[in-house]
Amino acid sequence: MRVFVTGASGFVGGHIVERLVAGGHQVRAMARSERSAVAVAAFGAAPVRCSLGAVEPAHLDGVDVVIHAAAFVEEYGTREQFWTANVDGTQQLLDAARAAGVPRFIHIGTEAALFSGGDLVDVDEAHPYPERQRFLYSESKAEAERRVLAASGAGFTTLSLRPRFVWGPRDTSVLPAVTRMVEDGGWAWLDRGEHRTSTCHVTNLTAAVALALTGGLGGQAYFVADDEQQSLREFLTSLAATKGVVLPDRSVPGWLMRPVSQVVEGAWRLLGLKKTPPMTRFAIHMMSATVTVKTGKARAELGYRPEVSVTQGLAAMRG
Repeated sequence: MRVFVTGASGFVGGHIVERLVAGGHQVRAMARSERSAVAVAAFGAAPVRCSLGAVEPAHLDGVDVVIHAAAFVEEYGTREQFWTANVDGTQQLLDAARAAGVPRFIHIGTEAALFSGGDLVDVDEAHPYPERQRFLYSESKAEAERRVLAASGAGFTTLSLRPRFVWGPRDTSVLPAVTRMVEDGGWAWLDRGEHRTSTCHVTNLTAAVALALTGGLGGQAYFVADDEQQSLREFLTSLAATKGVVLPDRSVPGWLMRPVSQVVEGAWRLLGLKKTPPMTRFAIHMMSATVTVKTGKARAELGYRPEVSVTQGLAAMRG
């Protein structure tokens, strides 16, 4: 198949490209810069010089499937940054794909679209979006997903994959952030790390993407995760250990840090500071909540099965 991938120079997108190329697919990838072009070419894709929000139908000529993995995923930013990238960028890509006659569109979503600060325990796809969104990332990803799913129709099949807590080799967010916090002396567990989490090894996500090239129902979302659920303490301790990093035992109550994070982030915004504050509301709430998902729908409608267990993935990262 001929596939066009956005976000291909990143952690998730790069693994998706490698999986598709290995499967014999012809892959083109959005490249915003020469550096991105070099990166996506190294993964095996043909770079297409364009940017999110400015993809032309001509860029998608002859494409069978668009895989949209690009997003603004920072902990902190302005509403304009989140909305322009995650909502407007997705809508423009949908419009370009439809104009080019692309028959299938796969959106890489997130369980965070449903997260408003409280626990999400063994949720499935019937769980509604929050009536009130508290976080810009969650709000923008939820609206982007709504638009993707609503666009599905005759001749244009759209669906969304929702991985929870993607991890694995070449991770550029979670493990580097944890390591940096330990090195800076700023690491502390929230509620002793006892909250439980689902996770998704990046190989398992790429397996779901490969299945979604031809499977799944239009207008539907699918949770994708590893079989195992663990406490945040169990998982992050093991993940950090793959790089020889020992996480300190220090812990503070989540109920205390949630309002503190709101004050800190509020002060940052009041002062107009662009640098990410030392703590953000989204990160503090995520680390002090249980978030677990069910994958039964993906198993039934996509044929999804995790290819890598948590134990296997960690062992491979230890090398």
